[in-house]
Amino acid sequence: MEQHSQARPTPKPWIDAIDAYVPGQARGGDGRDLVKLSANENPLGCSKAALAALAEPFNPAFYPDPDAMSLRKAIAEVHGLDPARIVCAAGSGDLLGLAVQAYAGPGDEVLYSRFSFSLYEIVARRSGAAPVEAPDTDYATDVDALLAHVTPATKVVFVANPNNPTGTYLPASEIARLHAGLPAQVLLVLDQAYAEFLTDKDTADGGFALAQRHENVLVTRTFSKIYGLAGERIGWATGAPGVIADLNRIRGPFNVAQSSQMAALAALGDQAFVQHTCQHNAREMTRLVAVIDSLGNHGLRAVPSKANFLLVLFEGAVTAQQALHGLAEAGYAVRWLPGQGLSHGLRITIGTTDQMDDVAYILRALVEGD
Repeated sequence: MEQHSQARPTPKPWIDAIDAYVPGQARGGDGRDLVKLSANENPLGCSKAALAALAEPFNPAFYPDPDAMSLRKAIAEVHGLDPARIVCAAGSGDLLGLAVQAYAGPGDEVLYSRFSFSLYEIVARRSGAAPVEAPDTDYATDVDALLAHVTPATKVVFVANPNNPTGTYLPASEIARLHAGLPAQVLLVLDQAYAEFLTDKDTADGGFALAQRHENVLVTRTFSKIYGLAGERIGWATGAPGVIADLNRIRGPFNVAQSSQMAALAALGDQAFVQHTCQHNAREMTRLVAVIDSLGNHGLRAVPSKANFLLVLFEGAVTAQQALHGLAEAGYAVRWLPGQGLSHGLRITIGTTDQMDDVAYILRALVEGD
C-alpha cells in the first residue's frame, strides 16, 4: 500500500507571522443576519448609472482592457490628473500591497501610525518586511512620531487620511511636513480611501499635488466607499511616472474585471450621487456625534471623524464589548477591534437615518440602564 508523506511545502517564515485580515461581520453569534454597520459600505448603495452599466450586456469570454484606459482617462478628468500617471487595480488594498512588494522586502521596514488600517501590517509581512508602528496622539497620526521612527531600513511609510479605524485627519500642512522630513528614497503612500467624504469646509491634504511634484509619493483611492462599489473591487493610484511604471510591472494582467471598469466609469459620471452621499454622511455624523457627546457623563466619547464612520470609546461602566453584544441583540453589526488595541472602542459605520436613530436609541438605553 502506498504511504503518504506528512511533509508539505514550507512557507517563508514571515508568512507564518501574518494574522489574516478579518472583515466586518454581518451575522450575530447565533447566525442571524444583522444590519451591517461594520465595513464602512455606502448605506445608500451606488449610483443608478453604475447599476445600469452593470446591466449592460458584455461578452465575458473576452479579457477586459488590461490598462483600463477609458477609466483612467475619466479619473484623470474628474481629478485634474494625467491618465498616464494612474494605475488601476482590484481595490486600493491591492495597490497598497503592490507598493510594498515593489520597494520593500526582508531587512526593510514599513512604517505607519498606531491605530492605522490593519492591512498595512499584513502587506508588510507578506513581502518579508518588518512592520513598524509609531505612537499616536489621541488616536491621530503623529507626524513627529513617524519621523522619529524613520531608520535607514525604512522603505515605505503609510498614512491613511482620513484614517481607518479612527476617522482622524491630517491637514495639508502636516502631510507636507511629513513628506519634507522623509528621505527621498522612502515612498510615502497616502491612503485616501475616505477622502471623498471631506465636506466643502474641509481642505484636501495636498496629496495629489505632492504626487505630481515628487518622485516618492503615491496616492491611493477606491470605488468601494463613497461610490458604493465595494463588491466590484476596484481602486486606483497616482504618482510619479517611475512609481506607476514599477506598479504596472508587478500588477496582475487584466487585473480589473470588465464589469468593474464599466461600473466605475458610470459612477464617475454621476458626481451628484457622490455629493448626495457626502451630504447625507455629514448630516448623520453630526447627529450621532451629538448623541455620543450627550452621553459623555456615562463614559462615551467620539473620536472626531472625517470619514463615513465614527469610533466611539467606552470609558465608563458599560464596556465596548457589552455595547457590541447589545447592538447585535438589537440587530446591528458594528466593528470591535481588540486586536488593534481598541478593545474599549466600537467603529460604527454611518448608515441610513433610520439606522442611526436606532443605534442612538440603543446606545442611550445601554449606558443609561433603560
